[in-house]
Amino acid sequence: MNALEQAQHKMREAGVAQGAIDVFTDFHGQLEGGATGLVREADVDPLAGIARADDVTADPAAQREAAAVTAIIKLNGGLGTSMGMDKAKSLLPVRDGLTFLDVIAGQVKHVREQLDVDLPVLFMHSFRTQDDSLAALAPHALQVEGLPLDFLQNREPKLRADDLTPVEWPADPTLEWCPPGHGDLYTALLASGVLDALIDAGYRYASVSNSDNLGAAPDPAMMAWFAGTGAPYAAEVCRRTPADVKGGHLVVRRDDGRLVLRETAQTADEDVEAATDLHRHPYFHTNNLWFDLRQVRETLRERDGVLGLPLIRNTKNVDPADPSSPEVIQIESAMGAAVEVFDGATAIEVDRSRFLPVKTTNDLLLLRSDVYGVGPDFRVRAQVDPRPLIDLDPRFFKTIDGFDARFPHTPSLVDATSLSVEGDWSFGRDVVVSGQVRLADDGTAQHVPAGTRLG
Repeated sequence: MNALEQAQHKMREAGVAQGAIDVFTDFHGQLEGGATGLVREADVDPLAGIARADDVTADPAAQREAAAVTAIIKLNGGLGTSMGMDKAKSLLPVRDGLTFLDVIAGQVKHVREQLDVDLPVLFMHSFRTQDDSLAALAPHALQVEGLPLDFLQNREPKLRADDLTPVEWPADPTLEWCPPGHGDLYTALLASGVLDALIDAGYRYASVSNSDNLGAAPDPAMMAWFAGTGAPYAAEVCRRTPADVKGGHLVVRRDDGRLVLRETAQTADEDVEAATDLHRHPYFHTNNLWFDLRQVRETLRERDGVLGLPLIRNTKNVDPADPSSPEVIQIESAMGAAVEVFDGATAIEVDRSRFLPVKTTNDLLLLRSDVYGVGPDFRVRAQVDPRPLIDLDPRFFKTIDGFDARFPHTPSLVDATSLSVEGDWSFGRDVVVSGQVRLADDGTAQHVPAGTRLG
């Protein structure tokens, strides 16, 4: 068997859906053909002239009408590995003992009660996050009759960088596999039968976001806006700041005028300066999406289940913790890249409040602090603008265990401009941070006593 056939065989033996194998086959062919997935600056123009959510208005009837045919989809397949976790990040407590999943459940229930609609919420899990997350969600009784509460993301083999064959790693066979990126959303929706189930139940639109972004609450006004556009697809974008120069942003392809998502991994070295220029490219992609379920299904059927998303080629080691382990290629795609697939796809500028992802313990400290408040609608709102900058020493605060041990009590940050912690510091109860604060490393474990005011 050649390299592709070996990979296909491995996926079939593992029970991977045929639709996912077909998508993988398309990407493997691109790899063999030398595709890089790069989006060149010379081939694109900046995004401009888009709608603004602040200008969106919709009467209660239009909001309820749209909410009655909208489904909420949350991507919940990621482990919090960057924070030393081996389970879903969404199981972390964020506010008053509430986890990400608890807050999401509260947001969904609020809209249901407010508008008297079913508003189904579905979680796309990975095989590593499914059981624990469903157990945590069970008390909320979120499932809508006739629809599942979740569906599974697919998986694919990591490929040896030298010959594109599936890597073998007997020391830990689970490391031979990787997720195909969140671009797998469309394949998983179709292959699982969830796309058909939603349409058959009378739902027309989907609002999609990451479970670690509590800012992306179900918003009936946005639902009415999207329904009113008639667009097949829409992406939420935010104004960039110097902290947002990395990550995906939308551009306009010159040869056909289509919106295109350019991720960091798709940016050529010589284009980095232009791509990270927040004046030239003023918006970043929030990974909050909207799409018409019927048009997505029709397009998938026309293309035999393969949307043809751009390839993202990620080169890593088979064991991320062992730099001497074989180099592999992980084939990935971004769900936001589907913006270029659909005629009439659009974008809307949203307030920063709809983008509150937690990627590091720096983000988690802010979210747990009094910088944010959670209302009766379970929406998470900043109490100050701009929010303080947090920089915690990764030697001691990178993992959730190290972080929680040193922050058994979250300090007040609402009056802070910045907090920089260098070294091994722990914090007592009722610590208040004001203005710019930097704690220096003296080489020993140090403690901020209870009731201390810093700054």
